[in-house]
Amino acid sequence: MGNVKIFAKGSNVQLSKNFNSNEFDCKCKRATCKQTLIDMDHVANMQAFRDRVGKPISQNCAYRCPEHNQEVGGVSNSQHPQGFASDIVVDGLTPDQVADLAEPIFNGIGRYDTFTHVDSRALGQKQAKARWDFRTKKK
Repeated sequence: MGNVKIFAKGSNVQLSKNFNSNEFDCKCKRATCKQTLIDMDHVANMQAFRDRVGKPISQNCAYRCPEHNQEVGGVSNSQHPQGFASDIVVDGLTPDQVADLAEPIFNGIGRYDTFTHVDSRALGQKQAKARWDFRTKKK
C-alpha cells in the first residue's frame, strides 16, 4: 500500500521538480520527532497538481508524527501520520477552487474555510473517493 519512504526531518532532499522533503516535515518541535514519512505517489500527485494550477503550492501541514496528530485533534485514521496527506493553499485561489481543481488527481479531498486537504489514500479496488466539507461558510 503506497510507496512510503522515510526521510530525516530537515534533510532537504529534492523529491520532484517543485517539492522538497522539508515541505513535508512535521511542524511540531518535539526532540523525538526526527523522521518524515512521505508517500512518493503523493509527491507525484502533488507535482501533477502543481503543473495543473501553474502556481506554487503552500503546504500548511503534510506529515504529522502521531503525537502531533493527536495534539491538533487529527482523526484516528488520518492520512497525515501515514505520509499520504497535505493541507494546502494556492495563492489567488479559494480553497473551493483548489478542491475543484484537485478533483481528478487526489483520492481524498476535504474542504475547509482557509485551506484544502488533499490525500493520496488507497481506497481499494473500486477506487472510491473520500470527500468531506467542513467549511463553516458554505455557498
